Amino acid sequence: MELFYSPFDFSIQDDPYPVYARLRDKSPVYRNETDDFWALSRHADVMAALKDATRFSSVNGLRIEPAFWGPDAERFFSFVAMDPPKHTRMRGLVARAFTQRRVQELEPRIREIARGCLRPHLEGGTFDLMTDFAARFPTDVISELVGVPEADRDLVRDLGMAIMYRDEAGGDLPPEALQAIGALVGYYTELTVERSKERRGDLLSGLLDAAEGEDRLTPEEIVGVLILLVGAGIETTMLLLGNAWHAAWRHPEQRARAFAGRVEDWVEETLRYDPPTQALARTATEEIELHGVKIPADARVLLLTGSANRDPDVFPDPDRFDLDRDTGSSLAFGNGRHHCLGANLGRLEARIALQELVGAVADYEIDIKAAKRVHSSNDRGFASLPTRITARA
Repeated sequence: MELFYSPFDFSIQDDPYPVYARLRDKSPVYRNETDDFWALSRHADVMAALKDATRFSSVNGLRIEPAFWGPDAERFFSFVAMDPPKHTRMRGLVARAFTQRRVQELEPRIREIARGCLRPHLEGGTFDLMTDFAARFPTDVISELVGVPEADRDLVRDLGMAIMYRDEAGGDLPPEALQAIGALVGYYTELTVERSKERRGDLLSGLLDAAEGEDRLTPEEIVGVLILLVGAGIETTMLLLGNAWHAAWRHPEQRARAFAGRVEDWVEETLRYDPPTQALARTATEEIELHGVKIPADARVLLLTGSANRDPDVFPDPDRFDLDRDTGSSLAFGNGRHHCLGANLGRLEARIALQELVGAVADYEIDIKAAKRVHSSNDRGFASLPTRITARA
């Protein structure tokens, strides 16, 4: 069988892991001529590339769809689509506002939000984990973090969902998604102007106050960070929750252990076993030779983090879902200078959401035939997970 990989192939997206195994074994530096990219699949190679921002540049963005790829990528990805020194400056300023203390102080409100999102859907014995809970919960958490007024949160949630849910592989964003991005930019611009006149204890106020000497973020840069949070802070957490729910359902013994108090291990093993982000794009800044293959300068390179997390050289028996596993080498949140700034928040959200689910649900069954996956070149997860629950007495 001829070896083929494309992030735009729906049949591969349904279960990419056997294809990843063949790539690691047969073609660790894989060339796709049709979609014009190279792919690295082994853990050591992906890790090295993530740490090498000089030869593997981020300036053209993290995704290779035409709508996202190119010199204007920072419009969608903010500082994540920048190289030093520009990246160093902007990430440093954002980090002054997006502190661990700010995240930790949010924990009680995150738990309240989780309970409020869950409560209406657990009384009838059936609910859709994704549409009823996992989509709304992280959206409301990010709104709480940013400082979006309660009255505006339904609007922000609807615009965020219009951007995230796409059913086309490749090609440009549909018109409604572009309109939603424009509307969010307009909304966050107005909110930034309003908050500049009166600070509060939220992230937006922190971004306005962040300074390195005389250097501050511009209003446009702040809005860019807020747009980034739609994908980086909402979509990935939503997909992580669904992937954790699905993985535990498929592995009853591990589910029992997760439900018996191993929620943090459940989160970490899901991030390794079935991470929401499967690939990160880079641009080769010079010719790079690896495993006897030459990647030309200016080539698009996909770093397959989803494959790296199943590399048997790092994770023994990698296709086994095991809460006892050492997940310290997982690349679910990237590595190097672009390691996800919101990793702590993502972990906290997932832990609280799953704890609240475990506190209300004794056991559950997924109607897998009715489940639907999202279609995305670099994200993996579900748009729908119909679930029948057995409530705790």
